Parts: sequence; C-alpha cells; structure tokens
Amino acid sequence: MSRREQIEMSEAEVASFLWEERTVTCATAGPRGWPHLMPLWYVLRWPISDRSAPTPGQTVWAWTYAASQKVRNLERDPRATLQVEAGELYEELRGVMIESDVIVHRDIDTVGALGGEIFRRYASPRGEPPADVLPREVAAMVDKQAAKRVALEFVERRRASWDHRKLAGVY
Repeated sequence: MSRREQIEMSEAEVASFLWEERTVTCATAGPRGWPHLMPLWYVLRWPISDRSAPTPGQTVWAWTYAASQKVRNLERDPRATLQVEAGELYEELRGVMIESDVIVHRDIDTVGALGGEIFRRYASPRGEPPADVLPREVAAMVDKQAAKRVALEFVERRRASWDHRKLAGVY
C-alpha cells in the first residue's frame, strides 16, 4: 500500500473532519490568472435533513458579498478549489482538498436562509451541533446582510484527503 493510500481519509472521516473544522480556504482564478485565495465560514448540507452530526455525502456551502473579487472570478470561471486543514507538526497534518464547480445563488430567500445557518453553526462551540435559534438582533443583521450577499454551492468534482496521524510517526 502506498503512503498516499495510507493517509487518505474515508468518506466518514472526511465528513467528520469537515464538520469539526471552521474555515475553508477558497481558491478561484483571479483576473490576472493568479490564484485568488480567501477564507470563508461554511456549512455542510446533506441530502438528508439531519444536519446535527457528520454524515458522508455533504456539500460545502458558504456566503460572501456579491461584489467580492471571488464572485467576479466565479462569474468568469465557475470553478474553485477548497482546502480545509488542521495540525501544526508534520505528523499531525490532515486536510481535505476539493475541486468543485460553483453555483452562485442570488435568490434572497436562499441567501438569507444560508446566512442564518452559517451564524447558527458559528454560535456554537467547535464540534457541537448548531444553535437552534439566533438572538433576534443577530437574525436581523443576517437578514439585512442577505441583500448584499450571494450563496455559494460547491459541487464536488474531485477530492484529495490526508491524515498523517495514520502513519503513527513512521515516515
């Protein structure tokens, strides 16, 4: 078995990792051809309705300002590469890289619902289920922000994953 195969995460491990982590780096093709990298908060959406625990088959969604450079880049070329990573020491490194097509949603109801979902996720401590409801003032802020934002749906085409902890310190 190759090292690549040894460190690859299973579907369940990828789902759990993405559910636990908090920031995705999104790379789009910038106007001069250089990669444009930006961090985003994200949520995972599954084909099933239970979003309280990690399950294989998730789709990454994020929101951002409609006038942002990443949206202009996606209008020109609707592809992005996402990366979520963790660990500091080499033997702790783990992550997921996803090559995706991106659907930009502009419908205010879709954008607002996603914004609420994102803020409920980040209102809870890492690894905990999202908050059931947002405080009224936060919900009002999300509703106001939705008019200026878009929802980004990342449709996975290819994935790579790694978890160096699986090598148990043997390199």
